[in-house]
Amino acid sequence: MTRGAVLDLADKFAAFSDHWRPRVAAQLNGQDVRLVKVQGVFPWHSHADAEEMFLVWKGRFRVEFRDRVETLGPGQLIVVPRGVEHRTGADEEAEVLIFEPSDVINTGDAHVSVFTAPRGQTI
Repeated sequence: MTRGAVLDLADKFAAFSDHWRPRVAAQLNGQDVRLVKVQGVFPWHSHADAEEMFLVWKGRFRVEFRDRVETLGPGQLIVVPRGVEHRTGADEEAEVLIFEPSDVINTGDAHVSVFTAPRGQTI
């Protein structure tokens, strides 16, 4: 993760295979650009003090809210407002970029679980 260097997203995504374990690919202005592979369903949670942006690189990805479900494909993004309860999921493996403040824990206010990713893992 070198500033000013070109990152190849395909190479970065090919470097890991586990699900729900975001890797920090870049940092800027107190924000992380995290890469994650997803499959299955993530727990319901919210982030009281941070918005999250999800950008789909590959596959189909869902963001579920209590009142609706948004399904995204490659090249589509969504911003989840701070404090809004949500969960994410994918029936088949998907690759997603997440933009959020560096201090955000991926499971938000949900209990620590197998879904809670190690902090600061880079790729």
